[in-house]
Amino acid sequence: MSSKDNLVIVESPAKAKTIKKYLGGSYDVIASVGHVRDLPLKRLGVDVKNNFEPTYSIIKDKKDFVKEIKEKALKFKKVILATDPDREGEAISWHLAHILKLDSEEKNRVTFNEITKSGIKAGISSPRKIDFSLVDAQQARRVLDRLVGYKLSPFLCQKIQKGLSAGRVQSVALKMIVDRENEIRAFVPQEYWTITATLLPKPKEKVFLARFWGDKNGEMKLLNEAQTKEILLKVENSEYKVIKLKKGKRNKSPAPPFITSTLQQDASRKLGFTSKRIMKSAQELYEGVDIKNHGAVGLITYVRTDSLRLSEESIEEAEKLIAEKWGKRYLPPSKRKFKSKSNSQDAHEAIRPTNPGFFPENIKESLTPDQFKIYNLIWRRFMASQMANCIQDTVRAEIEASGYIFKASGISVAFDGFTIIYTETKDEKEEKEKMLPELSEGTECQLKKIDPEQHFTEPPPRFTEASLIKSIEENGVGRPSTYSSIISVLIYREYIIKESKIFKPTELGEVVANLIKKYFPYIVNVKFTASMETQLDEIERGQVEWREFLRGFYGNFEKTLEIAKEKTKDLKISLKENETDIVCEKCGRQMVVKRGRYGKFIACPGYPECQNIKKFIQSIGIKCPKCDGEIVKRSAKKGNFFYGCSNFPNCDFISSYPPAWENCLKCGKPMFKKKDKVFCIECSNQANS
Repeated sequence: MSSKDNLVIVESPAKAKTIKKYLGGSYDVIASVGHVRDLPLKRLGVDVKNNFEPTYSIIKDKKDFVKEIKEKALKFKKVILATDPDREGEAISWHLAHILKLDSEEKNRVTFNEITKSGIKAGISSPRKIDFSLVDAQQARRVLDRLVGYKLSPFLCQKIQKGLSAGRVQSVALKMIVDRENEIRAFVPQEYWTITATLLPKPKEKVFLARFWGDKNGEMKLLNEAQTKEILLKVENSEYKVIKLKKGKRNKSPAPPFITSTLQQDASRKLGFTSKRIMKSAQELYEGVDIKNHGAVGLITYVRTDSLRLSEESIEEAEKLIAEKWGKRYLPPSKRKFKSKSNSQDAHEAIRPTNPGFFPENIKESLTPDQFKIYNLIWRRFMASQMANCIQDTVRAEIEASGYIFKASGISVAFDGFTIIYTETKDEKEEKEKMLPELSEGTECQLKKIDPEQHFTEPPPRFTEASLIKSIEENGVGRPSTYSSIISVLIYREYIIKESKIFKPTELGEVVANLIKKYFPYIVNVKFTASMETQLDEIERGQVEWREFLRGFYGNFEKTLEIAKEKTKDLKISLKENETDIVCEKCGRQMVVKRGRYGKFIACPGYPECQNIKKFIQSIGIKCPKCDGEIVKRSAKKGNFFYGCSNFPNCDFISSYPPAWENCLKCGKPMFKKKDKVFCIECSNQANS
């Protein structure tokens, strides 16, 4: 045997480095950096008349890699396909096997749930054949999305404007945002009142608050000022007495370990990170990070999962660390196991640290700030999931005054349990309960103050990144691995904007959503889209044939498209947001924003009689690093974009690289993105993107 007999192909260079460290000298490891073959860019690439046969071609940027890997594979006795353990990873392995002409009956496919010595050893020792059910599920999804995008996007461009796109899942997410906006507009506030009494028990201790509830007949809603004043007249000079007291204990259980969606939600709430930023750091932690005195280590398990399953070894390791650091009283009576949703894929564990012994604070210096924050969150959530309940003492009191009842409640922590290291955040505001003074039935209280307050009901809140992901997940739309890209595409296409962490639809987004809803209602129907995801899961399990699945969808879709084209043959929608206050100096018309092959430009609506056009200058909300101006996006002669200062020519700042939407940690100036790096022009600080 030669020194290196096995060629291992993975997706990521970082993962290749970590795996190479553990496999030893007889293995060489190379990274494909994602997909190598795909449907062609500039044509449909699916023969719908020939059983939906896809045509794949080498991705333009991967031609050199394919040439290299073909030559390299000839020098090895065995090629091992070790791409990610999911549908996409399986498809990449299948495409690589096709390119390298590997035997489909050969057991050359391995997967790693964690990039650790034991995880890699377990994967390498259990090779299998390529799972064609997984490949078929990926092909079905890819072809389905291509059919929808390629057929529906031109329809939108003809009816609204050039440069638009529609996606199967993104259209549903857009509809959710637009529907919420319509709910907010249609909302009619309703008046209501509250009465809060500040009471001092006798003998004097400390004051507490009690909220008006009703009378002996039940709860009363205070709907106007007159009703509220009538009650105030009766209770403001009344005697207050505790008539009922209930004490108890409440057990608060920890949240389960993270899955992809809950990680994105919690990190968004706690850290303010976008889902793209969260998944970037999580993927880096999975692939491997150089830890001081340990080398490259995969710190967490695979990040694309919807299973809550944990290995027995990880639970035992957590129990050992909890007992050592906090004591045995912080362990639950029995091992905690969490039940996954019925439609979850149980191929991978929940997201957890591969070695809980790597305490976040002990490896902080080896991690980037983002990596540390994400790892710290994952580590704490996992450890907390294996800890004892938090035990709270509860008190609920009813206080009577002139026949009316006020209620007060309070809690105190008897045992902190898992909350010593982690508490889950929620989208909804939680009213914090305070400790009540020592009370007993019959305790008389002195009224110190009484506060009536007018309120109005509020409309449903707009979606944040966390709440949108939660809603997408709850409705079964898309897969956890797609949530980040769904949101990114909606923002990129200018269908939605993000303001103060909330999403609002643009006029363009609303028009697109309403047009699809009117003529293709099932495309944006949540239940229909969820059923498609269920069928894709069934293909993955070998229960449904993927081409039959496509036939079932496409026949109705094609008919609907033809009907929509006929009904809208004279329809052309104009957007108010495309109007400008610029007057054409050649003919006097009000100029408008148009979209061409190379992006937006300002043009005279009198075309072709008047062909006056101007450059479209777009402010992107980032300050210039050289002066007090703003960075604006400009288009060059060949259609390329560049970024310059709005104060030009007084300020000569210019960058051909787009902003990275984050500031430098060293100097606070904007960062710019160059391929897979972000860098700061001011201080030359660089980081992986």
